[in-house]
Amino acid sequence: METIIKKEAKTDYKLVSHIENRWSPRTFSDIPISSNDIKILLEAGRWAASSFNLQPWMIFWGTKGSKAYDMLFDCMNDFNQSWAKSAPLLVATAYNTKKPDGKDNFHALHDLGLFMGNMGIQAQSMGIGLHHMAGFDFEKAKRDLQLPDEYHVATMVALGFYGGTMDNLNDELKEQELNPNRERKPIAEFAFNGAYVDRAQLDT
Repeated sequence: METIIKKEAKTDYKLVSHIENRWSPRTFSDIPISSNDIKILLEAGRWAASSFNLQPWMIFWGTKGSKAYDMLFDCMNDFNQSWAKSAPLLVATAYNTKKPDGKDNFHALHDLGLFMGNMGIQAQSMGIGLHHMAGFDFEKAKRDLQLPDEYHVATMVALGFYGGTMDNLNDELKEQELNPNRERKPIAEFAFNGAYVDRAQLDT
């Protein structure tokens, strides 16, 4: 039986609903993500900010049943394969580690994060959930995707409309999926009005 789980963040301040309701599911509806939907998601990412407008990101995708999907899926570890196989769309994200002059681009990974942040909020507005993954063989992914040396594969992402069944999940993952609680560090633990040594003065 398909279940759509909603998890609203208990925010300290009112935010737009696409942020409050966004979470990372491990189950997905079997409704396909259309070619047009994919283009919309990529367009959202395309307009992210980037240092010197270098736009160092590179995105690869595959829809379920395609060779591209199987190639990305085969790069994942066994744990992620166990649940991500229900996702109708898989994405690999990569970034150019170099600037045009050959120097290191220390902001490239940050810029890729902005791209995926844009994509994530756009996806949420469309009823699509994203689950980012670090558990994959990035060297295999780089070889299979035939990326130039200066590129690094950062993450894999499973995407799909919220819903689906939990038949592919073990008991621990089912419990996580059904748990309505979402937790984040309080702002006072990571945001400082001045230097870190002055953190006791946050409320002044």
